[in-house]
Amino acid sequence: MRAHTARGMTLIELVVVITLCGICAIFMTMFMVTPIDAYTAQAQRAGLTDAADAALRLLARDLRSALPNSVRVATSGNVVAVEMLATIDGARYNDSGPQTNAALWLDFTQADGAFSTTVPFSQITLPYTSSSNYLAIYNVGVPGATAYAPYVPNTANVITPPGTQVTIQAGATANAQLVTLSPPTPFQFAWGSPNKRVYLVSGPVSYICDMTAGTLTRYTGYGISYTQPTSAAALLAAGATAGSVATNVATNSNGCAFTYMPGTATRSGMATLSLQLTTGTQTVQLLQQVHLVNAP
Repeated sequence: MRAHTARGMTLIELVVVITLCGICAIFMTMFMVTPIDAYTAQAQRAGLTDAADAALRLLARDLRSALPNSVRVATSGNVVAVEMLATIDGARYNDSGPQTNAALWLDFTQADGAFSTTVPFSQITLPYTSSSNYLAIYNVGVPGATAYAPYVPNTANVITPPGTQVTIQAGATANAQLVTLSPPTPFQFAWGSPNKRVYLVSGPVSYICDMTAGTLTRYTGYGISYTQPTSAAALLAAGATAGSVATNVATNSNGCAFTYMPGTATRSGMATLSLQLTTGTQTVQLLQQVHLVNAP
């Protein structure tokens, strides 16, 4: 019988097989890389969009609950600062009750330490006592009637001084809560609100958008000042607590564009908020407008 000898692959055949496999792998990679890159880019854009939306929603919520006419915006170099006075609750005061009972009405002609409400505070638990919050009436936001300048000489008082103890208790009826103030002397509000509104204020809140650092930060826990703080250093020096709101803010003029148009007696205020976030090759920019009711 004739013997058969085993024959292997030659070097040329092996090189040809490797080359063909490499070409196939290249084509497969080309078809796979594009959808993978598209998915990665989409995931990055979705993350940036969620972050920008959450930041603008938080800022808009604070703006809507701010003391009327207390919003102010300032730009310093590559920093945009937004400040407002945050409110906890609101009510309507009684200024025409029986004058034989001084606890039932608020007197604007002299210092008064107690009054009742006709529409109650609804977001607090009674009895309520605080010496770190404020009461504000008729903050118009102009010289002579601004909550940012309670102690400037010849400036009308529209907000109680720091350290004033505010106590709110249940009254004779559900609506008639009794409000008492306990500073060294009773406090005189300079102006009455046309709608008899009184606000319970927790203090200032600031947002600092630093387009050099690429951050948007929220600051709370500092005192009211006539001069608006426009830097993280100034706020931290005033005792503020910082909380990060957004990172990856674009380091250009489009990073943060916050503007505020004050309202009038016939028109609400308008805050326009634009925030641009970027990472890698992906950039998103969201715009939100917030209507602010400024009737004091």
